[in-house]
Amino acid sequence: MEDIRFYCIFAPKTDDMEAIVNPFIATGKVPAELFCDRKDESKRLIQSLVNGANIVLMSPRRVGKTQLMLYCFDQHKICNNYTTIFIDILKTSTLQEFTFEFGKAVFNTLASKGQKVLKMTLATMRSLTGNLGFDPITNLPKFNLAVGDIKNPAYSLEEIFQTLENAGHKCIVAIDEFQQITNYPELNIEATLRSYIQQLTNTQFIFAGSERHLLEEMFLDSARPFFNSADIQHLDVIPEDKYSDFVRHHFAVNGKRIDDEAISQVYHVFEGNTYYNQKAFREAFAMTAADGLCNQGTTDLVISQMINESNRHYSEMFSRLTLPQKELLYAIAKEQRARQITSGDFIRRHSLKSASSVQSSIKKLLAYALVSSENSEYFIADQLMRLWLLR
Repeated sequence: MEDIRFYCIFAPKTDDMEAIVNPFIATGKVPAELFCDRKDESKRLIQSLVNGANIVLMSPRRVGKTQLMLYCFDQHKICNNYTTIFIDILKTSTLQEFTFEFGKAVFNTLASKGQKVLKMTLATMRSLTGNLGFDPITNLPKFNLAVGDIKNPAYSLEEIFQTLENAGHKCIVAIDEFQQITNYPELNIEATLRSYIQQLTNTQFIFAGSERHLLEEMFLDSARPFFNSADIQHLDVIPEDKYSDFVRHHFAVNGKRIDDEAISQVYHVFEGNTYYNQKAFREAFAMTAADGLCNQGTTDLVISQMINESNRHYSEMFSRLTLPQKELLYAIAKEQRARQITSGDFIRRHSLKSASSVQSSIKKLLAYALVSSENSEYFIADQLMRLWLLR
């Protein structure tokens, strides 16, 4: 039998063979070198925190408020002088779930600050730490509780705030989607949280959210507990010229080119939404060969793919709506910014049933966060969903 031998030849790796890192990050924490603009916004937020203020940070959904907070937390004025804690409560629906997420974030952050702080945390958060497990590698306590382990949320909440007070150094707590607490079934949630927060001497808060009307009601209505308790800061989309420069730069430094028309198309289709912009250019960047050109044909394809890939998700969501709710959602999608939705003109123009039906439907669509409201206008904040509806 003929002797057959196989030889594997390993060529040395060259610079040309280095994998190119896609600079357009849509999820996860964005490194500082890939962070787009926000110089004025980050300067203002950091300055307010250093001056001891609590902040309400409002923005449309997915324009980068979370990334802005995390970016500011990494800057020297903050990271060298404060312990920062971040909590996202969008998916919480009760005080019990809020307490669980809050307790987990506070414990995991403070427990990593050394044995002294760890002992204090264990001693103060007694109703939670009694059920903790241990990491077999580090032999340190591990927060592996379930939501159901929170037997007395109000009592545990008091312990969590006391733990922050006993931390021994300044803390900043960022609570993302803070308006979610208005949906909890328990009574007087705002008053309870406000009573604890105003007693803290070494902790500041960022109350961030994407439902502007709810946050404004919470912090600007004199009858509400959080009235005038924090400075209001608004975060808008990144201006087109600055975002366009960012896109051109990262294509160029990686040996690729992109047409101005392609950038403008994506920016306007998604109304400057940072998440969808980044997602679209991530795909366009990957589809563009080295020394190649990304034109509007490429971005057309990317946008079409994004709509197609979202079909199952939006279809399932859409199937849970009533017919009047679906019809109103279509009408708002067509208008883009809908006004006077209970007027006879609007109802006739979109063949809707009646003003009472529209009123009932809009309450549900707002509650489901499928529609947002601002300045007496109704709009679909999820630009990709709007594209899907129109298609």
